Amino acid sequence: MDPFSYLAVLISIILGFGITQLLNGVGRLLQHRHRVRVYSPTLGWVGLLLLLHVQTWWAMFGLRSYQQWSFVAFLVVLLQPIILYLLAALALPDVSLENAGDLRANYYDHSQWFFGLAVLLLAASLTRDRVLAGHFPNQLNLSVHALLLLGWGAGAITRREWYHRLLVPYTALLMAGYIAVLFRTLP
Repeated sequence: MDPFSYLAVLISIILGFGITQLLNGVGRLLQHRHRVRVYSPTLGWVGLLLLLHVQTWWAMFGLRSYQQWSFVAFLVVLLQPIILYLLAALALPDVSLENAGDLRANYYDHSQWFFGLAVLLLAASLTRDRVLAGHFPNQLNLSVHALLLLGWGAGAITRREWYHRLLVPYTALLMAGYIAVLFRTLP
């Protein structure tokens, strides 16, 4: 077994836990739909987090030819799946608990941590490229990271509802373009 195949197992497990967290949350919403107050930004972020999990897994295939694995390099790579899992854990409340069915209240209770972690996710992505490749990603990739950093950083600071409602389609458009241009085929 080559080193990447061995290391990819743990990456896949953590990403799988994040996807499971999101899908379980959606299942709980469906089960308790009669007592859940839906909030569209929450549902939008659930969809975007699913996309981010899958895109991260897809992009990790690009590491298959990397040969200089060290423990530190592997820890840097693991940061992204770990942060994605934590974002998934914050995205939806456990609606089976009393008073946990207000998705809007849950969203704003966790928005600073959620978007703070999202900014950390971008930093982890850039750090991974710097550590493994010895340089930051190309200009287009870096530009998308910068635009997401601006949007998500502001999301951590503001509680203005109009902004959070616009942040979902803003992120969706950026991610759609990012994936279409940079990740259309396996790296």
